[in-house]
Amino acid sequence: MKRLILLALLALAQPATSETLAAKLFAAKTQPTSGPAEPIGTYARGCAAGNVELPQTGPNWQAMRLNRNRNWGNPVLVAYLEDLSQAVTAFGWKGLYIGDLGNPRGGPMISGHASHQMGLDADVWFLPPTRLDLTAQEREKLGAISIRSEDQKSVNENWNDSYRDVLKTAASDPRVDRIFVAAAIKLELCKTATPADTLWLQRIRPEANHQDHFHVRLKCPAGSDLCQTQKPSVSDLSKGGSGCDETLDYWVSNAYLHPKPNPNPPPRKKGPKEFTMADLPAQCAAVLKAK
Repeated sequence: MKRLILLALLALAQPATSETLAAKLFAAKTQPTSGPAEPIGTYARGCAAGNVELPQTGPNWQAMRLNRNRNWGNPVLVAYLEDLSQAVTAFGWKGLYIGDLGNPRGGPMISGHASHQMGLDADVWFLPPTRLDLTAQEREKLGAISIRSEDQKSVNENWNDSYRDVLKTAASDPRVDRIFVAAAIKLELCKTATPADTLWLQRIRPEANHQDHFHVRLKCPAGSDLCQTQKPSVSDLSKGGSGCDETLDYWVSNAYLHPKPNPNPPPRKKGPKEFTMADLPAQCAAVLKAK
């Protein structure tokens, strides 16, 4: 960490390059930094030193969309995905098709995600693999499947009990901070919830555009002083609630799904694809420059 801080101070002394989009700078780095793993900043405004590659193919998984070069993450994330891919075989799945983790050095991406910037996020497809020997070309063409209805209010005919088992296993791991799914999926899980399900259901959070995959987010690993974990977002978390309260219904209401136009919309905030290096933690300049 001392080396990163020193490099960051040196980088700040150089001429400013804040006009260049950070997403382009990080996408241009095809390899991670050497040295220990260090997630820096926040999930949506950060970078990562010491990422490692999720192997493109393993005993129970395949990384998808290889042309993006986004199968990189913190060693804790890679170990988690390897463990989960083995665990889901107990539910009749051959393993997992795994989507984006992050760039080799984290940071904003030129397309897609707002988060996935510290090496602690990963997308897992809601498509039980039929084969684990897909070619690179097949991994570009194959798509995930939605398990949510078109009206966005319930699960569809693709849903079966194995999805509950997979999500329960994924969320029960103590390394997990939260898992994002479509609101209709969380509602389905809540229908059969018992007090014994409280802990893992707390970690399942409703989020738009997560009908064909679930997004795993891990906690900051121990000793990661530059990493900022999110605050709990479940309204009744302090009471030991599962997040299955009445506020969940809003996510499948017409008010949310079909909102009326706001005559006085708030000012638009800068998005990650527009970030410059000046928008990121100072240590990210050192990550970008490191060998």
